[in-house]
Amino acid sequence: MLKFLSRVRIEFNALDPRTASCMEFLAQCNARKAKESNPGCQVMVKRRTDDHPPQITVTFVNGIEEVFDATSTPAQTIRNMILEKGQHLETEQMFREAGEAWPVIIPEEELRQPAPGVKPRKAEEKRQ
Repeated sequence: MLKFLSRVRIEFNALDPRTASCMEFLAQCNARKAKESNPGCQVMVKRRTDDHPPQITVTFVNGIEEVFDATSTPAQTIRNMILEKGQHLETEQMFREAGEAWPVIIPEEELRQPAPGVKPRKAEEKRQ
């Protein structure tokens, strides 16, 4: 998960009962496997003393920052969103390294073509 991030900032008040997501996400960030995937990723914890809701801010390697409300978003959901966006970043990088334009724009006529090896459905089958 950390391999897609350059910085993680976790903010919470230790006395706030809504910190479960922050604590779980922090544990995931501190896991050996996560740290080994990107030792340069900064993981910062800000312990708050006010009533500001717990939040997690992540900065992706491309500089895009995303803020998550940790009171209503489980740590696993945040992790999955990071992994999904990370896969998108990897795909984008792969296309750019290959000299291809990004985003890939597929012409409308190609979208309507049947896939090779797939029989087109008859009009009668489509209505059923």
